[in-house]
Amino acid sequence: MSEENRELMEVIMALIMHGGDARSSSMEAIHAAKKSQFDLAQEKLKGADSSITEAHQVQTDLLTQEAAGNSVELNLLMVHAQDTLMNAMTYRDLAEEMIDMYRRIEK
Repeated sequence: MSEENRELMEVIMALIMHGGDARSSSMEAIHAAKKSQFDLAQEKLKGADSSITEAHQVQTDLLTQEAAGNSVELNLLMVHAQDTLMNAMTYRDLAEEMIDMYRRIEK
């Protein structure tokens, strides 16, 4: 494997890792809210936000490379990484709505 491919693989794995962490934190936030542990739920959402921010930075670096004329190879792992990130963002938004719903039910 060339150095360029190895670097790309590290970037892809970072996207997958941060996206997966964000998704997991979002689910943990929902589970905490379901148990009326709203402070913990908010803490988990902050963790999801942090992971999404990290993933966005990696993604921005890729976009910057592409804009500079350094084409980024599109492969199945890259598609999976982007899909993982988008799903994580969706889970995070859904978690926020569900936490609000559980708060209303609690009242």
